Parts: sequence; C-alpha cells; structure tokens
Amino acid sequence: MTQTPAQPDAEPEARPLPMNRRLLIIQGVFSLAALAAVVWWASNQEAPQIPTSSNSIAWLAGGLGLYALVTLMRGERWWRILRRQEVHVKRRDAYALVTVGYAGNNILPLRAGEALRVVILSRRTDAGIRTGLGTVLAERILDAITLGSIFLIVVLGVLRETALPGDGHQLLYLAIGIGVLALLCLALLMMRRHHIIERAREWLRPIAGAPRALLSRQGAGLLVFTGGLWVVEAGVYTAVANAVSLDISLTGSMYLVVLTNLFALLPAAPGYVGTFDFAVIFGVKALGGASAVTQTYLILLRFILFVPITIVGFVLLVARYGGLAQWRTARVEAEASRA
Repeated sequence: MTQTPAQPDAEPEARPLPMNRRLLIIQGVFSLAALAAVVWWASNQEAPQIPTSSNSIAWLAGGLGLYALVTLMRGERWWRILRRQEVHVKRRDAYALVTVGYAGNNILPLRAGEALRVVILSRRTDAGIRTGLGTVLAERILDAITLGSIFLIVVLGVLRETALPGDGHQLLYLAIGIGVLALLCLALLMMRRHHIIERAREWLRPIAGAPRALLSRQGAGLLVFTGGLWVVEAGVYTAVANAVSLDISLTGSMYLVVLTNLFALLPAAPGYVGTFDFAVIFGVKALGGASAVTQTYLILLRFILFVPITIVGFVLLVARYGGLAQWRTARVEAEASRA
C-alpha cells in the first residue's frame, strides 16, 4: 500500500508587526534621518567652544532657573486641571509627577512619560486612567492654542521676512495641507462605515471631561497662564543665546519655541533626538544667527532643557513612586481592569 507523500509544511502566515513596534520603527527612521542631517551639518562647522566666562555661566544659571520655574508652572497648571475634575491630589504630587512625566518622555520610547504619570496618579488617587488622560489632553489643547497664537503673532507678524519661506514654496505647502486634510476626511469616512466612531465615543467620554471644562472662566485663566508659561520658556532660549553671544531677541526665541514644538509632533526617538536638533539649527539660520556658535548653542540648550529634568524626574520616580518596576505592575493592572 503506497503512502501519500507528506505534504510540505505550509508557509507560516506573515503576521503584521505590533503597533508599538511599528511606531518604534517610524520613530527611529525619523530620528536617524534628522540626526544624519545634523551630523552632516556639524561636520562642516568649527568645533564647538563651550563658554567659561563668569558672564556666560551666569546666563546659563539664569536659563536653568527659568526652566525650573517653567516646570513648576506646568505642575501648577496640571494641579488646577485635576481640581476641576475633582481629582484630589496634593500640589506637590502634581508638581513631582509632571517632572517624572517629562523625564519619562526623555528616556522612554513612544513618549511614555505621559502614560507614566497618569498610571501613577491613578494608583495614588481615585482617578481612573481615562480621566487622567483627559487632564493631559487638556494640557496639550492649552499648549496648542497658545503656540498657534504665538505663531500667528510672532512669525506672521514680526518675523515674516526671515522666518517664512519664499513665495515659490507657498503653493507647495498649500498643496500639502490640502492633501493632509483630504486624507483625514477619507479616514473619517472609513471609520464611520465601520462604526468606529460610535464605539470610540463611549470609550472617550471620560477623557473628554477635562477638555470640556476648559470652556469656562477658569479655562480662560489657564489659557492666559499657559501663555505666560511659554514666554518664560522663551526666556530660557534667550538666556542660553546670551551665554554664547548669539544675537537672538525674545521674539526670535519665541519663534524657536514654536518651531521646536512643531517638530516635536513628528515621531522621534526618546529626547526628540535629531528632530529637536534639526529644528534649532533651522530656526537659528532663519533668524540670521552666526553658524560659528549655533553648534555650541544647540549643545547647551539641549543640556538645559533635557538633562536636569531627566535626573530630577528619575530620582523622584525611584525615591517617591517605587521606580519603573512598580509602574510596569500598575500598567498591567490598569490594562486588565479596562479590558
């Protein structure tokens, strides 16, 4: 009796990459491309000279102090948003968790610092995960409105000749904008066909509480407060510029703040490696800054904005909130309860 030859094993079906892994790959590609451009530019410049004069050190210390004030202002703003949502948290915890969150964005992929502070908040208070995410979303809305207003006032009004591209590129940017809008409309139509919007509305209802609360007198006060916050952060850029004798006014620094945060919307590795650096170099050149000190300015600005808050946030995470191991446990519990 003849045996039927065994069929060869079927080819294993290719599985799509998990979403997190895809996002990591996209972040890596963006960061590597921007970083390659920065490295190529830096290779054609003179070696950076870190200033050591007492005047420069005083300016750097002032910039560091201003950024500490910015961090405290962010903590105060989040605490007030949490109070509007009747989330009972101590003011010092709100300040500390904002610092931990920004440190997490600098060292963890996928900007996980925001999720980190929300999960820790949910374990220390009666706030749910989605309520916490709603308060973070309210922060981002305030930032977006403020930065958009700064862009319109400073860039379109004051720095139109230096900060905007020439007439030959405006049609291209208009075409890109129309294309993005068309893609968004197409995506909404596809989601409507698959009833995703209805299901998303139920899931997003707890998140929408904090953004909806911004439509009030207190929300208007928070918007004004956010404007002051970003002006103080522009002062950090100006202080570092003065430390390296780079001629950038407060108005020019506000332009750089808008530009760097616009580039922060792009997927990037932790610490916005590559994208932040490219934005600073592009902005300083647009403002007519000298190339000889741009590299030094970038190094010192990155140090002031990223290194101290990362160190302080990590120390707070370990000493006050149990470290990364406890956060992983909290994340698993949150996902299980949500499921």
